[in-house]
Amino acid sequence: MDILDRLERAGRVRPRPEDAAPAVPAAPSGGRVPAATSAPASRTEKPAAAPQASPRTGDEGFYELKTRIHDRLLDLLDLPLLDKAPEAEVRGEIARLSERIIREDFAQAPLNGPERAKLIAEIQDEVLGLGPLEPFLKDDTVNDILVNTYRRIYVERKGKLELSGARFKDDEHLKKIIDRIVSRIGRRVDESSPMVDARLADGSRVNAIIPPLAIDGPSLSIRKFSRDPLELDDLIRFGAIIPDIGEVLKGIVRARLNIVISGGTGSGKTTLLNVLSRFIPADERIVTIEDAAELQLKQEHVVRLETRPANIEGRGEVTQRELVKNCLRMRPDRIIIGEVRGAEALDMLQAMNTGHDGSLTTIHANTPRDALMRLETMVSMAGMNLAPVAMRRFISSAVDVIVQGARLADGSRKVISFSEITGMEGEMITMQEIFRFEQTGIGSEGEARGKVQGHFRIMGVRPRFADRLESMGVRLPDGIFAPKTWTP
Repeated sequence: MDILDRLERAGRVRPRPEDAAPAVPAAPSGGRVPAATSAPASRTEKPAAAPQASPRTGDEGFYELKTRIHDRLLDLLDLPLLDKAPEAEVRGEIARLSERIIREDFAQAPLNGPERAKLIAEIQDEVLGLGPLEPFLKDDTVNDILVNTYRRIYVERKGKLELSGARFKDDEHLKKIIDRIVSRIGRRVDESSPMVDARLADGSRVNAIIPPLAIDGPSLSIRKFSRDPLELDDLIRFGAIIPDIGEVLKGIVRARLNIVISGGTGSGKTTLLNVLSRFIPADERIVTIEDAAELQLKQEHVVRLETRPANIEGRGEVTQRELVKNCLRMRPDRIIIGEVRGAEALDMLQAMNTGHDGSLTTIHANTPRDALMRLETMVSMAGMNLAPVAMRRFISSAVDVIVQGARLADGSRKVISFSEITGMEGEMITMQEIFRFEQTGIGSEGEARGKVQGHFRIMGVRPRFADRLESMGVRLPDGIFAPKTWTP
């Protein structure tokens, strides 16, 4: 018997349609206030069972009670004023009204102090935030929030997934939260358009998919970004790179080399792109192009562009390729594309080859060689009938450096390869690796148990771009490219 069953039997709320049995008094239990009766019990009825223990997070009655209080609260709140008043004041008013509703309409709810506080906090999140997701959005240790239907919410901490105790009430509750997210940026999700990419106010990336494409119910994925973006020193402290690699990354950005950051899903490509953007001089004009705006640049002279999906009539779509073409008319010093995944690769490479040096982008690939193959494929998607050799020459002349990131077995993220494009040899693009991370094993004892073990190796190759760095006034420490190993 859940909370609402007990309240209905006590005559405190109206019975639900599926349960119209006459109300009977609830027996007192362990310090609880006895429930008031609304009508005498029938002689033929059996006495009501004693109330169960306090509701758990998964108790259906708890969610039903919260929904009823929420609905009653919306009748009392002055909704137009919510957007004008400070959030702290609004939260205080919601808490006051919620206490009043519980006291007047649900006085017999078997809630102890912590449960009442939890109920009010969740109601505040329902009105002002994203309901059950709000605590995870405020938790800086959470990197990803993954909602697998309304019953299960997984979170990622330190690269590992764990099932949280939170959940939504039902599919409609989850759908309402998805609608709230996407409507804030002028997008929609419904049966005619059941997939959507969006973002939160802090830049966190959101993907939602609903039935009929999602068979078991709506699904939501949120990739969070730190409120305080990571810096180069943070990556060094976490062991993602070593100081020597950091110095080289700093130098190639200042010397305006064209950089492609490659890696699989969740390998830290966007984080590394944000870090590299810090080294772009403040007096240069930057234009960013993204599907969903999530880059966190700190320079002032930045123009941010974002694609737009088609409307309900199938019109009005603006693609990354169109934005790349348009940004060339905006006099950019640097072009940053969040991720190339289609025909816009051709226009990006053309920009790199026609005076827009220092451009940066990311691409999904597992190795630097795979990244080049993907670029070839995407250029061919643009409809240009280029011979394979001509296409490879085009790519090799545009891209200077490929930085490869990876997410390792223990959830850590590292830069595992730093390669320079050196030109063409026959029909192949040639590369030389400057740095590399070599995994040697997995820890089995103590704090190192389950942790990836290995070292960074400097290959002893002096890159061709070293002369360019010197000519641009970028000085690297002596001996930085001498062969050696470094264990983070």
